[in-house]
Amino acid sequence: MPQLLHLNTFTSDSGNLTVLENVMPGSIKRFFYIYDAEAAQRAGHRHCRAWHAMMCVNGSCRVYCHDGRDEQYIVLDHPQKCLVLEPRDWHSMDQFTRGAILLVLSNEYYDPADYIYERYSLQTV
Repeated sequence: MPQLLHLNTFTSDSGNLTVLENVMPGSIKRFFYIYDAEAAQRAGHRHCRAWHAMMCVNGSCRVYCHDGRDEQYIVLDHPQKCLVLEPRDWHSMDQFTRGAILLVLSNEYYDPADYIYERYSLQTV
């Protein structure tokens, strides 16, 4: 099941510094960000190998997750919130606010063969 983490943040008069480290196996091989997606639903898949860590660094969005047993919605509405998805976590994102920027880090390079688009049954596996 996905893990919602609250990242360590250091605050000073000159601003905040939030640190993301040791949240998924391996090293970060790819990162991308989604923006200008207010009316869109994104993703709609799971992976064979790739783990992902996602943070809404501006604005907010909602993430639907299903791991084959349990399903849940998670709102990413603060840069300190980090959602870690394992390969088995089928996910989609929606309800992006105006100006939302969703940053996603992956421990794998892009590979179309790593994507599984078939949804889990809503019944317990």
